[in-house]
Amino acid sequence: MNTLHDRIRGSLVGGAIGDALGYPVEFIYSFSGIQARYGKRGITRLDKEQHWLNEAEQAGKAVVSDDTQMTLFTANGLLNAKTQNISLKYGICRAYLEWYLTQVGKKSSKFKDCWISDVPELNHRRAPGNTCMSALYDIYSGKQPVNNSKGCGGVMRVAPIPLYGAVDDRLTIEESDRLAAEAAEITHLHPLGYIPAALMSHVIYRLALDNEPTRENMKNYIMEGVEAVSKEYKQFPNYVNRMTELAELAIELADNDKTDLENVGKLGEGWVGEEALAIALYCALRYLDNFEEAMIASVNHGGDSDSTGAVTGNILGAAIGYEAIPQFYKDDLEMHDLILHMADDLYLGEVTKM
Repeated sequence: MNTLHDRIRGSLVGGAIGDALGYPVEFIYSFSGIQARYGKRGITRLDKEQHWLNEAEQAGKAVVSDDTQMTLFTANGLLNAKTQNISLKYGICRAYLEWYLTQVGKKSSKFKDCWISDVPELNHRRAPGNTCMSALYDIYSGKQPVNNSKGCGGVMRVAPIPLYGAVDDRLTIEESDRLAAEAAEITHLHPLGYIPAALMSHVIYRLALDNEPTRENMKNYIMEGVEAVSKEYKQFPNYVNRMTELAELAIELADNDKTDLENVGKLGEGWVGEEALAIALYCALRYLDNFEEAMIASVNHGGDSDSTGAVTGNILGAAIGYEAIPQFYKDDLEMHDLILHMADDLYLGEVTKM
């Protein structure tokens, strides 16, 4: 298989694995609480018996949250735009409105472009973010969203953009970074709600095209991305500086001998965009050659575990590819085949229904 094709698969499936691993512990709020439920190391395997789900949602697989749902709608909207001859951002926005409708149990003749809207698992309400829901309600109602949110709901869903853009130079890396930020800004209007999306896009784009990524290469990609967002968003120096500080700290911590829990704690809890990305950069960089350890580190803390897991999986999956991800994760993942299909569509650059 083409290396880039495998990396796109790895990024999308890896993100879903991190999401599914972290989702059961997202609202436990302390590592000791996670240990009480899952043991000394915390959660290390996908939980296929989600105690909080009703019987209709139990499928014998580890379920994903709104993070993966929105990632899939990002991909579907991106691909729809070409067919509909509309801008990529508008295609993505329309797809987000379709996702919103799945969460509130409505149908609309105006928004029915995404074939995945008919997938039962994508109509389940999986702890959708308040900012995403309120902003999309405003857009659906014909109003301009007004918020100052820098929550991680913007950054956790944009991986399909650099993956799509990296194939055959469909988008330059600058265009990919900009579009990722614009996609995040649809719902999250604070600069730190969308600047991290641009940096995440930059790193994924570079890793996906690197045939033999090393830790030094990844460090260079992170700092190159920091420089790129510094230029693109120079009107927000304080926020760019905050993102830069956290990215540099993630690189520094990845080389020390402290525990992951200690290091992640220095980067934050991941509820906001810049912290979620910094934690993911740390985990992916520290464990570039060990997907399992990266996943464990990314979710076992008292913060937004599913989002930090999802972003880590997106980044690391882009570096190592699908074939390098342990099979036991793939076997236990909800919608595995659908996610793989969507990754293949991103590589092809067009929508094909399952």
